[in-house]
Amino acid sequence: MKKQKVVTLDLSGCQSLGEIHQRIKKAFDFPDFYGENWDAFEDMIRNECDAEKIEILGECTLSEEMQPSMQIMHDILKLAKEESEKYGWKFDYHIVN
Repeated sequence: MKKQKVVTLDLSGCQSLGEIHQRIKKAFDFPDFYGENWDAFEDMIRNECDAEKIEILGECTLSEEMQPSMQIMHDILKLAKEESEKYGWKFDYHIVN
């Protein structure tokens, strides 16, 4: 049986959007040309990410001002999940707090 590929994104203690995108880049092993913005994240998740599951840790440690950015990330992941289901691919995400 093939083991599910899981990417763990630990956002614990991030102080800025730039730091969040640096952690995203590292966790997903995105290339140097990753644009470190939500449009680039969406493109990479849809076209370059081979993870079947994403676990997001430490979101509860982020400041209130980071919450709109987290909502954007959730929306992108939700759309990716819906698209995957539409085509019968495996993709899910889970927020662990």
